[in-house]
Amino acid sequence: MRRLLSWKSVLVCLLAVAAVVVGYYSVAVVEARNKTPGIVASYYSSGAIKIPAKSLSARQLEILLKVEDPSFYEHHGVDFKTPGAGWTTITQALAKQFYFAEFRQGPMKIAQTLYARFALDPLVSKQQQLDIFINTLYYGNGTYGLLDAARYYYGKTPGELSEDEFISLSGSLIAPDQLNVEDHPEENSERVRRIKAMLDGTYTPKGLFDITYDRK
Repeated sequence: MRRLLSWKSVLVCLLAVAAVVVGYYSVAVVEARNKTPGIVASYYSSGAIKIPAKSLSARQLEILLKVEDPSFYEHHGVDFKTPGAGWTTITQALAKQFYFAEFRQGPMKIAQTLYARFALDPLVSKQQQLDIFINTLYYGNGTYGLLDAARYYYGKTPGELSEDEFISLSGSLIAPDQLNVEDHPEENSERVRRIKAMLDGTYTPKGLFDITYDRK
C-alpha cells in the first residue's frame, strides 16, 4: 500500500510540474504574440530593411533557402525532418532575435521553438521573415545584412554578385567568423564546393543535421 501511495505521489508531482510548465510557456507565447507586430514594425521604421528579399534573383533565393531552410515555405516555423535543415529554421533564428535579450541553449531552445511556431510564424508573413532575415544576418568582420556583406567582401551590390560569390556569403552563415572569405579563403572555398555539390544533386544531405554536406 505504501509503495502504491508512493507512486501515486510521484505521478501527482509530475502532473503538477507539467501543468506549471505548460502554463508558463502558454503565458510566454501569448506575451510574444502581443509583442510581435511592434517588433516587426520597428525593423521597417528604423531603416534596418535596406533591401527587400524580393530584390534577390530567383536563383539567389533558391540557393539561400536550400542552404538555410529547405522547407521554409512549407513548414510553420519549425522543421524536424528535412535532410540538411539543421537545428534552426529561419523562423527560429528570427525568434531568437525577436524575443531574447540574451540567448542560451537549453530551456531557451524550447521557448524559441514555441515562439517560432505559435507566435512568429502565424503573425509574420514569409516575405517579411525573409526581409528581416537577409538584412540582419551576421557575416563576420562586423558586417550585418546581405547588402553590407556584399559591399564589404566583394565591393558589389547583391544583384551584382556572381553565383559563386553569393554562395560564399550564404555558406559562411553557419560560422561567419570561421568561414568568411576574407579571413578564411580556403575554408570558404571548400564550403562553396560542397554547397554546389548539394545544389546540383551530386551530394544529398544525410539527415537533419548534415549542414556541412560531408557525411559518407
